[in-house]
Amino acid sequence: MSTTASAPSRPADGAQAAAPSKLGAILRVTSGNFLEQFDFFLFGFYASDIGKTFFPASSEFATLMLTFAVFGAGFLMRPLGAIVLGAYIDTAGRRKGLIVTLALMASGTILIAFVPGYATLGLLAPFLVLVGRLLQGFSAGAELGGVSVYLAEIATPGRKGFYVSWQSASQQVSIVVAAALGFAVRAYLTSDQIDAWGWRIPFFVGCLTVPVIFFLRRTLEETDEFKARTHHPKAKEVLRSMVTNWQVVVAGMLMVAMTTTAFYLITVYTPTFGKTVLHLTSRDALIVTFCVGVSNFIWLPIGGTLSDRIGRKPILVATTVLTILLSYPMMSWLASAPSFLRMLEVELVLSALYGLYNGAMVVGLTEVMPVEVRVVGFSLAYSLATALFGGLTPVISTYLIYRLDDKAAPGIWLTIAAVCGLAATLVLFHKTSVERRTASLAH
Repeated sequence: MSTTASAPSRPADGAQAAAPSKLGAILRVTSGNFLEQFDFFLFGFYASDIGKTFFPASSEFATLMLTFAVFGAGFLMRPLGAIVLGAYIDTAGRRKGLIVTLALMASGTILIAFVPGYATLGLLAPFLVLVGRLLQGFSAGAELGGVSVYLAEIATPGRKGFYVSWQSASQQVSIVVAAALGFAVRAYLTSDQIDAWGWRIPFFVGCLTVPVIFFLRRTLEETDEFKARTHHPKAKEVLRSMVTNWQVVVAGMLMVAMTTTAFYLITVYTPTFGKTVLHLTSRDALIVTFCVGVSNFIWLPIGGTLSDRIGRKPILVATTVLTILLSYPMMSWLASAPSFLRMLEVELVLSALYGLYNGAMVVGLTEVMPVEVRVVGFSLAYSLATALFGGLTPVISTYLIYRLDDKAAPGIWLTIAAVCGLAATLVLFHKTSVERRTASLAH
């Protein structure tokens, strides 16, 4: 009787033990995303201050263009990082690879935080900032893919979308923290102090988190799915598979175009857009960005959960169509009479569309990639999209506004990205459904 009575308690105990273990794994693996996005956001928010420090030019437009060009240069390194580091993660393991990406990312962050300005080092100063951005871009090329695949491989059955959505949701925490720090800096320092040295304070805070994040990453365990594989492809096999599956990578890149453009538009570019284009106060831009970060954090898990229940495709199609229909009209409405409330309303609508789309998109992208090269395939598609769309969003938006003399021009760029996302979704999911029907007939 005692044996029979105690038997039912074992699964319950196991389930109770598994829950904290899963939560701890999610926190540890997503911690690196915090550092990556924290620094990226700060670079966008303090673009005008960084420009004055490292890229003095004859006009505000030229300074911003130089600053955002260096910001975008980091994204051009992502595809290379995706191939090199992604292949390493697929070969050596998720844990080892994610520690390497964190080390490179931290190096770039520390370099940008401590490099003296142009007035002290001359041309060496912008060169070192560029090196820091390239290191960050190289590491980020595989960071998102490695984290997303790790979460997909530890997810419980039927909840993969919810688990993977925390890759992006964790980034929103960094946006909220960065916006709060920026608000504090603006509250306690004068504009001259911020221009001279105050903009570095949030970067220093980012550097202080590095040891903590390293400790968290070192305690990661390898995924059971990776350990269960009997064959781990070598670098040549990974590259060969990428060539064979190039169509999936390109389609995946176009699907990511929507999410990465929307994200960088409503977070990284928002403070600069609010201050320099709409002529709102820094306080207003920071509050809007803070609210967007909170909104993103809420909508991303909802998008992942909905995709688990009703499927990835319905979410992706609905959100891209709405983005195509609403982006430019909403931006035009904002530009016609700029105000804090209008900017907040527009950004929160775009945040909901981004969060729902990305919550379904990221897990969908892990599922369409060949399992043996899942990290490098995901990372390459994501990195190409970030390099060609998201990372260039600030500089392209700045250029379009200047060239077209239209403050709503960023809405055009987002519409183009949404069209790419819709087309890629229809192609990829049609291809996947055909392959599944073929496989079922073969069996």
